[in-house]
Amino acid sequence: MGFIAFLILGLIAGAIAKAILPGRQGGGWLITLVLGVVGALLGGWIGGMIFGTGLQEFFSLQTWLLAIGGALIVLLVYGMITKRSVRG
Repeated sequence: MGFIAFLILGLIAGAIAKAILPGRQGGGWLITLVLGVVGALLGGWIGGMIFGTGLQEFFSLQTWLLAIGGALIVLLVYGMITKRSVRG
């Protein structure tokens, strides 16, 4: 998968993860892109460690599920960090 396709995957996966998570998350499209790309990397790594597979092709269902799952994890961690810094 090319660099541009990976960025598009990260942006869409981050947006889907934001839509799935309840509540209001801060950050604009740039934060969504960064967190989505980090989430896609995390999802690919977890997929490689657990299932023996990673991010394959752009239009693969497995790629999208791993990227969205990773983005959900990253958004949850990001939400915990930002809420803690606002309260403190």
